[in-house]
Amino acid sequence: MLVQLDKMLEGYRRFKTNYFASNPVLFQSLMHKQSPKTLLIGCCDSRVDPAIITDCEPGDLFVIRNVANLVGPYHPDGGLHGVSAAMEYAVQALNVENIIVLGHAHCGGIKALMEGSCASFEFIGPWVEIANDAKRKTLKHFGQLPFEEQCRACEFASILTSLENIITYPWVKERLVSGKISLTGWYFDFVTGELMGYVPEKMKFEPLIKDKDEE
Repeated sequence: MLVQLDKMLEGYRRFKTNYFASNPVLFQSLMHKQSPKTLLIGCCDSRVDPAIITDCEPGDLFVIRNVANLVGPYHPDGGLHGVSAAMEYAVQALNVENIIVLGHAHCGGIKALMEGSCASFEFIGPWVEIANDAKRKTLKHFGQLPFEEQCRACEFASILTSLENIITYPWVKERLVSGKISLTGWYFDFVTGELMGYVPEKMKFEPLIKDKDEE
């Protein structure tokens, strides 16, 4: 454990000496306010860091991370809703212009949902059930495929489930209708390095950027 902490402190030293010291104007501007244009909802998986993947600077992204990058439907019941609260702040207070749901390959949360292996956990099982509809569609259309391919299909489908649920929030829907905000789904494969985006017209995910040798 101490080795890992030492690694983090060494990283902080490099950050402060190199990045922080080289960007005084940026960090002075952030002292007054944050003005991110994009809300990114991603997975808390340690292998998928949104800021690293997109090479963004501090202040560019307002990030929500949770198990399997899920968003439940609008349900103002007085309960404790961390994702909904963060979304509300991003949309209503920060006036973000884009919402991205970023899923990824080899997601442990989706795998647990597909396996039904959450019984020993208090909170994970009920949480990933948000994607039950994605699981149902996956089993219906891809149930004959190997389990790993089923999981990948469910990873894609769960992104769409979250997008559908986001639209149930009235203050998001209002901005979508008026064109003040965009909503899209991305998928990152950290094995191949490919970033894909959902294309509604084609009803499928496609690479967002082609390699130069493919152009």
